[in-house]
Amino acid sequence: MTAVQAPDLKHWVTDVPDFPKKGIVFKDITPLLGDPGAFKATIDALAGPFESLGVQQVAGVESRGFLLAAAIAQKLGAGLIPIRKKGKLPRKTVQAEYALEYGTDSVECHADAASPGARVLLVDDVLATGGTAAASARLLETVGAKIVGVAFLIELDFLKGREKLKSQRVHSVLHY
Repeated sequence: MTAVQAPDLKHWVTDVPDFPKKGIVFKDITPLLGDPGAFKATIDALAGPFESLGVQQVAGVESRGFLLAAAIAQKLGAGLIPIRKKGKLPRKTVQAEYALEYGTDSVECHADAASPGARVLLVDDVLATGGTAAASARLLETVGAKIVGVAFLIELDFLKGREKLKSQRVHSVLHY
């Protein structure tokens, strides 16, 4: 198996037109996850900029963010924090809302997910409009985490989601 370099990772991302609704081109990362070399290169590219920052926990946003965050946490020797949609966690939670095109949604984590001052890396698969990521960052800060960075496999530059994360160190591997 040969190592895959980050620029070659776009080869493993498949465009799916009109999913989940007409007019949207979904970036399907399952081919990338299914190839051991591409998956390893992805995790290395996502974790690399944060290896020397003393990351204690990696927070993954539901659902594809879980897959990436778990592997990054393992690589960094860190714990894992799941950030979920409302009503999916079994104990006391805190939540943060964010705006959707029509209405709002929210994300949650356990109230005791991070110790005060814990150094946390926030991870998701795609940075689009930035609403979910910004809400997730606020959520982590609410439970006392110190966010050392926010990492994405894919950033959809034309949606300008990075603007909602101006106070964060943002790292994206692939740009569209």
